[in-house]
Amino acid sequence: MNIGQKILFELKKEISELEYERYIKKLVYDTKRSRSNMVFFSAPNMLVAKWVKTKYTDKLSHLFELHNDVKPNIEITVGIQKKHQTATIRYNSEKNTSKSTYLNPSLTFESFIVGDSNQFAYTTAKSAAEKPGKQYNPLFIYGGVGLGKTHLLQAIGNYHIDLGKTVIYTTLEQFMNSFTSHLRSQTMDRFRDKFRECDLLLIDDIQFLSRKEQTQEEFFHTFNELYNVNKQIVITADRAPNKIAGLVDRLRTRFEWGLMADIQPPGLETKIAIIQKKCELDGIKLNSEIINFIASHMGDNIREIEGTIIKLNALSSMLNQEITLDFAQNAIKDQLKEKKENITIDDIVKIVSKELNIKPSDIKSKKRTKNVVNARRTAIYLARNLTPNSMPQIALYFGMKDHTAISHAMKKINEIIENDENFKVLLDELSNKIHSNTKNTS
Repeated sequence: MNIGQKILFELKKEISELEYERYIKKLVYDTKRSRSNMVFFSAPNMLVAKWVKTKYTDKLSHLFELHNDVKPNIEITVGIQKKHQTATIRYNSEKNTSKSTYLNPSLTFESFIVGDSNQFAYTTAKSAAEKPGKQYNPLFIYGGVGLGKTHLLQAIGNYHIDLGKTVIYTTLEQFMNSFTSHLRSQTMDRFRDKFRECDLLLIDDIQFLSRKEQTQEEFFHTFNELYNVNKQIVITADRAPNKIAGLVDRLRTRFEWGLMADIQPPGLETKIAIIQKKCELDGIKLNSEIINFIASHMGDNIREIEGTIIKLNALSSMLNQEITLDFAQNAIKDQLKEKKENITIDDIVKIVSKELNIKPSDIKSKKRTKNVVNARRTAIYLARNLTPNSMPQIALYFGMKDHTAISHAMKKINEIIENDENFKVLLDELSNKIHSNTKNTS
């Protein structure tokens, strides 16, 4: 396996399987042209090249730096069938990395969208940035995948980069790889100098420290060295310290010395605000109908949502087509199909009954009171749109005669949507809660 393949394999661990299979897996490392300071990959088409260039050249450059201690420029070439013709998309590394490891300059406190689900984490992160090593040290931020932990972590780093401080940002995976590499080459002094002589240490995904005894020992001493001289330590994980199995007690207690802040899945309004902000920053035009659709159907993973927006923009540019709701639905149908397969009608009935204060048994009954009928129609509509079940299958679930009853219910709901904006908002909110509930229980 060459260095390029190793880097792509490492990147695979940090992104969704869908994105890896659809884009990263299709890259080919050019061993002949690549050098330590310039790396070439070829992509099968411009769409893949644009996607990688927009989302992952920064990360690829950083991963190469961890292996070679040199941060290269990344070039993505697209082969065209005519001989000797190629299109090149180049990423230039302009940031001075002598004092700090890679940080994405766009991940700042100003670009972070604050909502009820992340208000506490945002406030504590900002306080830790403004008063490093004093108020919240260490700061431990935890929550599910793609909810904004890395954004806050890098926002703290970028705040101090602007002040000329030495910042080390790394994932735990990269910390372990670097530790192993220096251990084998007997250059541990160099490793310790790097991680113990910084002003801030930012560690992402600390949960992967689980059961890594030798790495835990080294990190324990690194933590102590920094903490004892009031250097700020910020850590993220997908769960609280006491939920990380295989973590030695002395590390767990140190993680709990400072402050722990969790990030919850965002509500619909927060997701809409995040999409609007992303579009504003990237100059992408999406109308409110498309934004609401993405927010209510794409789950809680903000990175995945942002990737969807980039994909829509790239496709629109490639095909020279306006982004309409039909265009968006067709472009992300595979992702929506994947999400549909994880949602059951039981999930939908459970959420609808809770939100509309109707018993689940009543929704599935023959009762014809107004509230029950509305709840039943709503559940049917959501089942048709959020699950892969056919109309006959949905009819069977609700004890109806055949698919024509489902068709009638769908027609009635669509008429209400056309005339009642509040009901349309309710459906979006229910869709969002169903996706969130399914993710949290899967």
